[in-house]
Amino acid sequence: MTAGAERVWTLPNIITIARICFTPVIALLPFIEGYRPKLICFVLFVVVALTDVLDGYLARSRQQVTDLGKLLDPIADKLLLFATLVPIFWISRQREAEYGIPVWGSIPLWVTLLLIGREVAMTLFRWWAQHRGVIIAAGSAGKLKALLQNVFVGAVILWFAFRDARKPMGWEHNRFAMFWNQFHGSFVAVTMLVAVVLTVYSFVVYVYRNRALFNAPPRPPSAP
Repeated sequence: MTAGAERVWTLPNIITIARICFTPVIALLPFIEGYRPKLICFVLFVVVALTDVLDGYLARSRQQVTDLGKLLDPIADKLLLFATLVPIFWISRQREAEYGIPVWGSIPLWVTLLLIGREVAMTLFRWWAQHRGVIIAAGSAGKLKALLQNVFVGAVILWFAFRDARKPMGWEHNRFAMFWNQFHGSFVAVTMLVAVVLTVYSFVVYVYRNRALFNAPPRPPSAP
């Protein structure tokens, strides 16, 4: 194995590739009837979300930051977001009577488009900035946004599992289950609102902090 291949197949990169491979599984599990597939989906989602932090830590601590890792890591993040938001939007709309979220009812279309649209817009903005010689690194606002989005998505998947489990587990008239139904549903509604606010706020922060780019000339192409 060459030194270049060893540099590519680092542990952080392998973890990132594994995250990408699990994405379609996470996307499909919520469509399977019953609470067990959704519970498995929740566990897998939490593991994949946590490994996003792990692979970055390992890359920095082991000095194994690679160009492939820089390319794949944001792709893995966005694939996970798309693969969870689209199914939970569709399922919540189709089965609102079973999975109805307090206040919101189902996941609104504009929320789904906003969360996904922000990622697309931010990717284009980073690409545009790079062509002007500026690399936009992840900031605290963006990291907080990602955390709250993951909390929201994880809470929705677990909400689906809980609602499906009530009848087979005999929880329909259980006092704690009734309390949890109100608490969990309200938690989903609130985290959705917070995720929306942070999605908009973080994008505005990135654009404002790099506003000088709008007056800067494009970087001349490098000599061959």
